Amino acid sequence: MTFTCWVRTHPTAGFRSKRRKVIASFLNANPRQPAQQAPVDSGCGACHDRAETMAPASRHHLVARSRACGVAACLLAMAACSPLTPPAHTPTAAADAAPTLTNSLGMRFVRIPAGEFLMGRSESVARLAQAFPQIEAQRIEQLADETPAHRVRITQAFWLGVHEVTVGQFRRFLEDSGYLPESIADGTGGYGYRADYDPAQTARHDAFEGRSPRYSWQEPGFAQSDAHPVVNVSWNDASAMARWLSVREGVSYRLPTEAEWEYAARAGTHSRYPAGDASAALLASANTFDRETARLWPQWAAQATPGDDGFVFTAPVGQYAPNAFGVHDMIGNVWEWCADWYGADYYAHSPVDDPTGPPSGQVRVRRGGSWHTWPFYARVAFRNWNTPSTRYVLLGFRLVREDR
Repeated sequence: MTFTCWVRTHPTAGFRSKRRKVIASFLNANPRQPAQQAPVDSGCGACHDRAETMAPASRHHLVARSRACGVAACLLAMAACSPLTPPAHTPTAAADAAPTLTNSLGMRFVRIPAGEFLMGRSESVARLAQAFPQIEAQRIEQLADETPAHRVRITQAFWLGVHEVTVGQFRRFLEDSGYLPESIADGTGGYGYRADYDPAQTARHDAFEGRSPRYSWQEPGFAQSDAHPVVNVSWNDASAMARWLSVREGVSYRLPTEAEWEYAARAGTHSRYPAGDASAALLASANTFDRETARLWPQWAAQATPGDDGFVFTAPVGQYAPNAFGVHDMIGNVWEWCADWYGADYYAHSPVDDPTGPPSGQVRVRRGGSWHTWPFYARVAFRNWNTPSTRYVLLGFRLVREDR
């Protein structure tokens, strides 16, 4: 049986790097134990350890569930799925023809048509190991939550932010609403870059300093203009902005579901990245961990994208080529919050139509990778998660405006 995937400028303000890069501390390669104190956020610079937000027992339970669901889930999916048929709309390269709108904050949205696609990873562990020989086999084997690949149908069109929410747009929300983001409201701050920070001297060996009141959405430790994606925002902060916009404009705004996110990110493809299978394809389409940055961390050179994507930290939104739906930065720049609770085995029993994730959970999904993410973890199928109150220097969001 054969399954087919159907679906699917701003000023740089001097932040584009030519040959000079700023050194930041990168994370230790070994999985880390969480600090024995709260609060704890994710510190995954390369995003190979997704378990820092959990207590040790909870983390091992999630990993065990991921491993256990692999074979059984695949058999279940093969029995339940039928070959896909083309949706009414399949995206083309003519993304400029897609309907767009601009809201009261100047946020641009593009209409994503209804359709169906194959969600998750269809590549075998062996094939991934062959494509990424620099990644330890154990890391690949632990990503059973990417499987089974399964048919998903998005039954309603929706409007998706063309770009990630920017610093300037988030500032407008705070000024007009009076909302205090969690990094400021609880007094514990966020995470950020500091040139003389040494992760080896910290309990968690985190790639970035934090939590600390010195860091927030306004201060990530590196320069950002209003055109850069906002970071150090929690799931709760992102949801608050969506609720405020809904009231302000009389239409429904929200975070995308994980299924909507992957559908929009794939935009008709079923490759590792929207631009193809080769990690080199990321250079023109995504801001990820590149070869130029890796020269400053030679221990990670084998993990880098083979080239220079032009930015050290975040890039102003829209600097890279859009996908076939006309959406920018679905891969890289900043991780993006999704609406769903995370479930390690959710793909094994996900409904076909408009899945929204488990009814409850401990951590929320984030997808897409960041400027600090290795190509292996920038694959469209890779899943990640954090607690709803997490605020981190790699983590932002984009919004959905409902079509009804």
